Amino acid sequence: MIKDKIKEWYDVDDYSYDTVIKSNNILSEKFKELENLEFVNQLKVLKAFQDNKLQATDFASTTGYGYGDVGRDKCEAIFRDIFKAEDCLVRPSIASGTHALSLLMKGVLLPGNKLLYITGLPYDTLQEVIGIEGNSPCNLKEYGIDFDYVDLVDNNIDLESVESKIDSSVKMIAIQRSTGYSLRNAINIEQIEKAAKFIKDKFPEIIIMVDNCYGEFTEYKEPIEVGCDVIAGSLIKNPGGGIALSGGYIAGKKSIIDRVANTLTAPGIGKEVGITFGTTRNTLQGLFMAPKITIEAMKSALLFSHVFKKLGFKTIPDVEDKRSDIICAIILKNEERVVEFCRSIQESSVVDSHVVPYPWDMPGYDDKVIMASGSFIDGSSIEISADGPLREPYVAYFQGSLSYNQALLACMKVVKNLKNKNLI
Repeated sequence: MIKDKIKEWYDVDDYSYDTVIKSNNILSEKFKELENLEFVNQLKVLKAFQDNKLQATDFASTTGYGYGDVGRDKCEAIFRDIFKAEDCLVRPSIASGTHALSLLMKGVLLPGNKLLYITGLPYDTLQEVIGIEGNSPCNLKEYGIDFDYVDLVDNNIDLESVESKIDSSVKMIAIQRSTGYSLRNAINIEQIEKAAKFIKDKFPEIIIMVDNCYGEFTEYKEPIEVGCDVIAGSLIKNPGGGIALSGGYIAGKKSIIDRVANTLTAPGIGKEVGITFGTTRNTLQGLFMAPKITIEAMKSALLFSHVFKKLGFKTIPDVEDKRSDIICAIILKNEERVVEFCRSIQESSVVDSHVVPYPWDMPGYDDKVIMASGSFIDGSSIEISADGPLREPYVAYFQGSLSYNQALLACMKVVKNLKNKNLI
């Protein structure tokens, strides 16, 4: 019956249906492992809600300065406990993950300090923040903050080279957990723990920051639990569960969060002001759903990885690799395949499924980028989406899906459309 309905409603041919369902069936044991992870993380989140005694009155919105906004404070306490941090800043006014990371860097780093990335160059938008690319006002370079980086070696942090790069000016070491538009696996918690121990044993005063975007709830532990000082991320990715309207978070040591809060508002005011514009309920409901939604996205990425590997394409991570984010990169080798892939994902979206995406000059990127994102929350990457810069080797980055069933259909449509255009 399922096959008949898919063929009737979406005109999916037998080849596309059978190809995807075969992969789905083969992956059943891996899906069970992910569902065990979901169960543990769901209980962890539930316990944080209960320990902080969340109640209906906490959803009431405030006005003006926001002094005494109990819901805002309780929301930040819940995030704090989930991430095992000393303190946390969670605000709808943090517009993106890049904004959260920019706030964090500017809150901690002073003129003459150096920021050292140990997972290679950060992704394009952060290069603008740092001042590696472009000449945007207020970048770190303009403030006299230096930058250096260490490339990964065989997808591992090169700790020997990291040590050789550290001098008295290095104030913060940064780890980018997800791939960005690179071709590598996400940095997993085991690798983060090894790096944190190595650095803290030799240089205990250096702050270790993790860009946690796309990585929340993909493993049993978060970076602070394995020795890192501070993490930052976006609420329209994993921790927002597809429900949070906007926002970002920064969690870590209280001394760091105090500085970041003063950067967000003003010295002497910090976290005590800033209303949430009635978003507390959405933010917390999204957080509660996040462990489940993250696993839906991980299962979806695993499905795409398996299907496209069987079709002869290289996928990163590989089907058998350990996963620590929700992204699946598929090397499609030419522009036409990337464009058709993204258009097929858009066709499968719940919002704007009739819209046809085209490559465009996206702010913060040097190459044209094509994006498929038919989402309830504009730009949400925990909802089913795909994108990629149109440059060699022509990679489509697939992520998200609030429902694995939607990803099943999307994968069938991608295979069908590529096949119909003789692209596979």
